[in-house]
Amino acid sequence: MSDKEYPALPDSLKLRASVLAEIRRFFAEREVMEVETPLLGTSTVTDVHLQSFEVRAHDLSEIPLFLQTSPEYAMKRLLAAGSGPIYQIAKAFRSGERSRLHNPEFTLIEWYRPGFSLTDLMDEVEQLITRLLYRQKIPRYTYRELFRKHLNLDPHTVTVQRLQQCSDELIDVRGADLDVNDYLQLLMDQKIEPRLPDCCFVIEYPEAQAALSVVAPDSEGVPVAQRFELYVDGMELANGYFELTDAVEQRSRFEGDLVRRRQLGLPEVAVDEELLAALEEGLPSCAGVALGLDRLLMALGRNWDIRDVISYPLS
Repeated sequence: MSDKEYPALPDSLKLRASVLAEIRRFFAEREVMEVETPLLGTSTVTDVHLQSFEVRAHDLSEIPLFLQTSPEYAMKRLLAAGSGPIYQIAKAFRSGERSRLHNPEFTLIEWYRPGFSLTDLMDEVEQLITRLLYRQKIPRYTYRELFRKHLNLDPHTVTVQRLQQCSDELIDVRGADLDVNDYLQLLMDQKIEPRLPDCCFVIEYPEAQAALSVVAPDSEGVPVAQRFELYVDGMELANGYFELTDAVEQRSRFEGDLVRRRQLGLPEVAVDEELLAALEEGLPSCAGVALGLDRLLMALGRNWDIRDVISYPLS
C-alpha cells in the first residue's frame, strides 16, 4: 500500500465524528430541521467557475445525470414547499478541483433561515464557529476596504485595463479571456487572502459576483452583492447569501452564465428549470450559507492539507 492510499489517521476520524455530533446539537437547539436531497440530478449549475461530473449509463440509454456541486437548488425547492428552516450535511462534487484545499468529493454543511437577514445569518455562523474553534468575536470587512487597503483600488469602479496592469505587476497573470471579475478574484486569492486576519468575514462583494444573492446599494450608493465569505487561517470556509427570490432575475443571471461559458469554451449545461419553478412558486425571504466541513476540520486539527482529514481522498 502506498502512502497515498492511507486513510485519515484515527484522531482525524474521531475529530470528524465529534464535530458532526456537535453541529447536529447546534441545529437541534435552534429547531433547524436536518434534511437530505439527491446527489444525482438531471441538471447542474451554470456558474463558469464550477464544473460538474456527468454520469451516464453504460449503454447510454438513459439521459445524463450530474453529481451535485452543492445541495443548494434542491434545498431551495424544499423551502419553497414550506419546509421552514433546514440544514444538511451533504457530499458535494466538483470536477477539476484538486489541491491542498480541494478534493473532488467533499462535505458541505448547508443551511437556510427563512426570515433571517444576512447579518442574522453571519451572527449564527459566528456562534457556530466560536463554539467549535473557541475564537473571539469575528471582525467584518467590506470587499472595497480590503482592496483599497492592500491594492489602492476600488473594486466597484476599477477598469479592466487597470486591473490588467496591476495583475501584471503583482502576479504576472494575463489572458485574453479575463474580465474584471476574473482579475478581482485572482487578486483577492493571491494578494489579499494571505493578508487577512486569522478569522474574519468579508462582505459586500461586487455585483458581478452576486451569483444567487440579492443586489442592493451599499453606504456609497453602489450596487453590491448581499453576500459574505468567512475566512479562517487564510482559507475560505463559508459562503453566505441573502437569497435571490426573483425567478426572472435568476433566469437572466443563468443565461448570462451560459453566454460566458460559450465564450470560454466550457461544456454546455441546461438551466435548472425546477429551481426557477420553485422561485416562481415563492421562495420565502431567507439567508443561506454553505460551510466546508473538511476545511473546518483542517482548522481544528491544524492540518495543512485537506487529504489529512478525509478518509480516502483522491490523490
